[in-house]
Amino acid sequence: MSKPSGDYQPTRREVLRPAEYVGGAAIAAIFVGVVVIGVTRDVVLTAIATGGVFIIVLVVLALLAMAIKPDAAESAELDDDAAARAERDGDSGGTPAGPQAPSGH
Repeated sequence: MSKPSGDYQPTRREVLRPAEYVGGAAIAAIFVGVVVIGVTRDVVLTAIATGGVFIIVLVVLALLAMAIKPDAAESAELDDDAAARAERDGDSGGTPAGPQAPSGH
């Protein structure tokens, strides 16, 4: 993987966010596993239910995280990164590439 350019250092909360998702999914899976083993006493069914719930909860949490609109600080950071990248690459930033419509006299 390539390292991000610039002096950006993610906060501790940003670094631990994936662990929060995995931890939440694991807690839900363990809860379901305990309930299923208590009701059925079937180890295979418990393993299937626990694994299925873990995967489903993890996917749902990831999809919900992607659906959240960035706040003002995140939007400003994304805009700054895009501007720095455009400046570094020599792009003009806002002009479209390709033919332009003729202008009137």
